Amino acid sequence: MKTWSSKLILISTVTALLLAGCGANNEGINNISSEPENSGKKLKVVTSIYPIYEFSKQVAGEHADVIGLIPAGVEPHDWEPSAKDMANIKEADLFIYNGIVEGWAEQALESAPNDKRIVVEAIDGIQLMESEDHGHEEEGHEEEGHEEEGHEEGGSLDPHIWLSPVLAQQEVLAIQKAFEKADPAHKDEYKANANAYISKLKELDDAFKSELQGVKRTEFVTQHAAFGYLAKEYGLTQVPIAGLSPEQEPSPEQMAEVIAFAKEHDIKTILFETLVDPKIAQTIANEIGAKTDVLNPIEGLTDEDKKANLDYIGIMTKNLEALKNALNE
Repeated sequence: MKTWSSKLILISTVTALLLAGCGANNEGINNISSEPENSGKKLKVVTSIYPIYEFSKQVAGEHADVIGLIPAGVEPHDWEPSAKDMANIKEADLFIYNGIVEGWAEQALESAPNDKRIVVEAIDGIQLMESEDHGHEEEGHEEEGHEEEGHEEGGSLDPHIWLSPVLAQQEVLAIQKAFEKADPAHKDEYKANANAYISKLKELDDAFKSELQGVKRTEFVTQHAAFGYLAKEYGLTQVPIAGLSPEQEPSPEQMAEVIAFAKEHDIKTILFETLVDPKIAQTIANEIGAKTDVLNPIEGLTDEDKKANLDYIGIMTKNLEALKNALNE
């Protein structure tokens, strides 16, 4: 991001001063880097977007303190790390991020070096799909691994793998391996925690398969092209109004194309997401006489989600209900 790049020198300087202050009095932001290995201190784990925080917390159990950098109610594409966030990244034993969606991560890690820190990109090794631009295109082609351009925000590869309960299991396994590497003394506990959570993800997958079997239609219209992996997993077709970035505005031609598709396929619900303005979805819904409903890409929690004690599985269960209703109208 241009703004992030322009702030890099200032943030790095402030971070250095903050860390120096922490070292002077042995206090600060959960600073455990000076503790001897195997001292019984918990791992300090720093994570990026909410799904990665949730998966990491489930694996960690009682043996690590897991920090989620992006607060509730903040759209992650707009977020940039502060000096305090940089201090957390600097002092982390483990830094875990999804990949691609965190356009700031590579520069942040370079600006907060730590030779002992283990860095995990959870999408590493997973086949990624090319993004869908808009309209009634089919799911994107798969890529073996991911190219360097996919690391840039707005690149051609879709990062939303956590929206497939099957691919989410692969992320959990990658996180489990990182915990075992960082803290081999508790390897068995991390494995047990990961297996327990993967069992829940398998139950979620079974629910999607069961509930979406035999739906009246397989196409759904959504404001944000975030659901390609979910659609592919369950034999559905995502029809995004805009592209991967929630900030992307569709052209009048793209709007007209989606409206024509929705009319042709008798779409009765236009799905929009949390954390962004739903006006585009509402405009199309008004044009075709449809209603709107939420399909949550779970890029971050809202304040309402937190108040309702919703977690990843709870939100995905609500997504399943919203999809089932939209596809059976």
